[in-house]
Amino acid sequence: MAVKPYDPENIFAKILRGDIPCSKVFEDDHVLAFNDIAPQAPTHVLVIPKGPYTSYDDFATHASDAEIIAYTRAIGKISAAAGVNEDGYRLIANTREHGRQDVPHLHVHILGGEKLPLMLPKA
Repeated sequence: MAVKPYDPENIFAKILRGDIPCSKVFEDDHVLAFNDIAPQAPTHVLVIPKGPYTSYDDFATHASDAEIIAYTRAIGKISAAAGVNEDGYRLIANTREHGRQDVPHLHVHILGGEKLPLMLPKA
């Protein structure tokens, strides 16, 4: 199955264009972060690059060094500002159908603020 091209009408593209509001927690030239509208933990922030990347592998292959550095550093700044660094947090980047990606724009979930359950049930 071929990887689908970037869809400029996905909800995160609309948020980046300002067509849909968000609860912004961080923004710079390359990154936007906002609170998830259906949080799964006390802290649940979505971090997206401003470029049109569908997944982490797309981002790693096509993003500039400046975008990659900014995205990585932003995740560190956001987790610190959210107060989850000391006790811990989880980063999740779902990819395509088998990874349960709902929005075809790269995004990392920062989840924390409580002890989180196991990611996957034990076999």
